[in-house]
Amino acid sequence: MSGQSYLMKAQELLEKIKTTQKENIEAAARLMADSIAGEGLVHMFGSGHSVIPVLDIFPRYGSFVGFHPMMDPRLMWTSVVGPGGARELLWLEREEGYIANFLQSFKFEKRDTMLVYSHGGLNAAPVEAALYARERGLAVVVVTSGENHRKAKATHSSGKKLGDVADVIIDNCVPLEDALVHIDGQVEPVGAGSTLAAVSISMALVAEVARLLVERGQKLSVFVSPNVEGVSPDHNPEVFKVYARAVTK
Repeated sequence: MSGQSYLMKAQELLEKIKTTQKENIEAAARLMADSIAGEGLVHMFGSGHSVIPVLDIFPRYGSFVGFHPMMDPRLMWTSVVGPGGARELLWLEREEGYIANFLQSFKFEKRDTMLVYSHGGLNAAPVEAALYARERGLAVVVVTSGENHRKAKATHSSGKKLGDVADVIIDNCVPLEDALVHIDGQVEPVGAGSTLAAVSISMALVAEVARLLVERGQKLSVFVSPNVEGVSPDHNPEVFKVYARAVTK
């Protein structure tokens, strides 16, 4: 029953995103399409579990060159405890001043867009990633919990939450506690919703940006499944070459 309860909650969550975030997703997609059409990039950042949508946008079957994932292995756990463990990650993503050291390895242009994921929207890593981009003139899109943004108190020394730095906020429509299912006899809820929400929003953005670019007559370099008929064996290797040129120019 609890498994079915989660699936019902997940369905309700996606329906809420569909009905309440349409305009925000479209506004974000326009910024991203402008960046890619202008030979810029959509930089993407998340830490902890919020790195999952960054990993899933590109390279991913059905996505295309223009999206630039930025992933710091120190902000992604590779173990639960010990080296690469979650405890160390949780400490580091709250440590002010770290993220600028990571981001200085990348080139940012005013024509680019920064996409930042964080359910809580309070930790130093996502807040400072957004601030770093804003200071360099980039448009900033964030995917976060609207409830967190409205109710939680800022913990960063700037006094800002992630949503305060955004040009466009996309609400993941997930409650403060993230987990969706309450079980009788158990205080803590189970079954997280923010990853499902963030990945769904991400794929909606990919699809909408693609539509806007194709309408402008732009040819997309799509990373595609070999199960798609008519795809040549050298298609994806060429996509990687295009990507390499895009992120190094």
